[in-house]
Amino acid sequence: MLKAWKWYQHCLSSHPVKTQIVSSGTLWGIGDIGAQYITHSTATSLLPKSQNEGAEFKINWKRVAITSMFGFGFVGPVGHFWYEGLDRFIRLRFLLQPKSPRFVATKVAADGIIFGPFDLFVFFTYMGFSTGKNVAQVKEDVKRDFLPALILEGGVWPIFQVVNFRYVPVRYQLLYVNVFCLIDSAFLSWIEQQKDAPWKQWFTSFQPLKERGGR
Repeated sequence: MLKAWKWYQHCLSSHPVKTQIVSSGTLWGIGDIGAQYITHSTATSLLPKSQNEGAEFKINWKRVAITSMFGFGFVGPVGHFWYEGLDRFIRLRFLLQPKSPRFVATKVAADGIIFGPFDLFVFFTYMGFSTGKNVAQVKEDVKRDFLPALILEGGVWPIFQVVNFRYVPVRYQLLYVNVFCLIDSAFLSWIEQQKDAPWKQWFTSFQPLKERGGR
């Protein structure tokens, strides 16, 4: 384990962007497998016992590849420059003491307001187009999935980021994020696979009165 950690440190020092791309793609792929298993287990648990016995879990490798590409192509490179740039910008622009409460709060707020929604929008848009859907279908998917994911993630992710920005050195903050991206990728993949689940309708039911009256 120690050798693996030293090897990772060496890769991160020598090739930081490439290391983040590979680790992000790998973790997002593993996360999607976890999401598939959770979805399968939930579905089979609702079936009668006679049907449940023949419901074998099979990994959708095409979906794993698609999700991994999101990690390789977006999370890795964009996440690398985002966290490095965010730390530098707040230190130089606001002249805040690193690790101070105001410094951490500013980083958490910027991450949640800017990068969080952008990441979700890109994920759901990419997953829609990569599975062959047209613009209208992707728009409906984003409308259906974006708000539930944003609200649920918004209640948990800032807590992880407070710990990250307060206690983890900047050099390893990307590794910390990528580890939790294993859980996050499983969560987002699960959200996307839920399609038109009834619980999602609760989030999208809060529409303007004017829009409701037009229906």
